[in-house]
Amino acid sequence: MSELSINTTQNVKINFIAATPGERMGAYFIDLGIKISYVIVVLLIIFSWLNLGQALDSLDMWSRAAVFIVLFIPWMIYSLTLESIFEGQSFGKKLVKIKVVKIDGYQAGFGDYLMRWFFRIIDFSSFYGLVALITIISSKKAQRLGDMVAGTAVITLKNKINISHTILEEIGDAYVPTYPLVIKLSDNDMRIIKETFHRAVAKNDHEIIYKLVAKIESVAGIKNQSGNNSDFIRVVLKDYNFYTQHM
Repeated sequence: MSELSINTTQNVKINFIAATPGERMGAYFIDLGIKISYVIVVLLIIFSWLNLGQALDSLDMWSRAAVFIVLFIPWMIYSLTLESIFEGQSFGKKLVKIKVVKIDGYQAGFGDYLMRWFFRIIDFSSFYGLVALITIISSKKAQRLGDMVAGTAVITLKNKINISHTILEEIGDAYVPTYPLVIKLSDNDMRIIKETFHRAVAKNDHEIIYKLVAKIESVAGIKNQSGNNSDFIRVVLKDYNFYTQHM
């Protein structure tokens, strides 16, 4: 596995493990199997269960084409829809435990997923996916063309980690949260905050901690009430876990 270094907008370097070509191919074939299953079910419904074959034969060529386009739209927008809903993961990516992220370390948006989806025509439809495979292997950040254009990368979520390296914080049943607006942040935001905070504490880097506090305040719309930047970040991490575990 190759390490992927991402510089956030606060000029903080975050290290991820890029998904291997094997992991990405595994996710691709799982998704392909799901899409093929969908096609088989649709065809069975039309021709076997509903016996609509003769009705389709009675239509002109353009009408038949329109019917099939409508029926197979889910196939065409499968990855775009699921990655947008599940924040960078299709069912295949979820099973293989890989995810699409922006190379600036933040969560990709619909426009990024749309660009990746559009370039699938070149990446996967040309030369049986050889273009995607070559670019993933040869690029420094393990990106296919769609990733390069969208400014995204695919990372693995299967690192051997413990609770100190995840967004999880140990909180008791009697814990009382302080900042309800932390729910404006995403899981990816919290992971970046926690990893960066622990690195800054280890290096006694108060400037980075100050920048993290300023970013949290601006994005979530909350104000540091503790008077201590490190304590504030610790509370934010615990509050986020409290609200996400109780929603």
